[in-house]
Amino acid sequence: MYDNNDWAVIVPLANEENDFTPFIDELSVVLTRLNSGKVYLVVDTVSTDNTLGLCEQLSKNDKRFVTIFAPENKNVVDAYIRGYREAYANGHDLMIEMDAGLSHDPKALPMFLRVLNEGNECAFGSRFINGGSMVESPRFRRFLSKSGTWLSNILLGTTLYDMTSGFQGFHAHIVKKLLNTPLRSKAHFYQTEVRYLLRKTKYAEIPIHYKAPSSSISKKAILNAWSVLLYLFFKRITFNAPYIRVDEQ
Repeated sequence: MYDNNDWAVIVPLANEENDFTPFIDELSVVLTRLNSGKVYLVVDTVSTDNTLGLCEQLSKNDKRFVTIFAPENKNVVDAYIRGYREAYANGHDLMIEMDAGLSHDPKALPMFLRVLNEGNECAFGSRFINGGSMVESPRFRRFLSKSGTWLSNILLGTTLYDMTSGFQGFHAHIVKKLLNTPLRSKAHFYQTEVRYLLRKTKYAEIPIHYKAPSSSISKKAILNAWSVLLYLFFKRITFNAPYIRVDEQ
């Protein structure tokens, strides 16, 4: 149905040594079933265990996996963007980002591909629509995800059921615009900012199952989220709200 240049997956990894093999095994099953797909594994100096070595060994043995070591990355947003930049440069038509460690289920990838091939420019994973779920997650993490979505929709005028999920996919022309758009987010608010900037595109939400065993979110990440949210709210109420124009070349 697809060839290897049709689609790619971008996966930032940091200190994933313990969960590396189960995640790669699940992902490999999907790639084999579809007989296609390329995976870009992005690792930087945040990772202090053997994640980089495992990625490099995997890439050596399985050409479907490409390891990108990016020591220049300053935050997780840099990791996503670096992955997109590599995938876009290699000519993939569709690009999907997901978390490692089985926080996101690789079995959802065919659904993302189908939605993106049905005329949608963007596909956003959602835990809070029919068929989605957020399991094995501390109450504080669930509270942040749900309240973040509610507050973003209120302040930014968006209508998505999930504004904070990190499982999402785009056509190449969207990625091109994204790569040329300065982002203010440095951490978890990145996905919310991207969804806000892409609110005028044709998109669909996809039910996903999400596991987040840790409730740890740094104070710095929370402060950055508030800063970007209030900035976008101010731009909106002053009738200068930014968005990514996909109708311009």
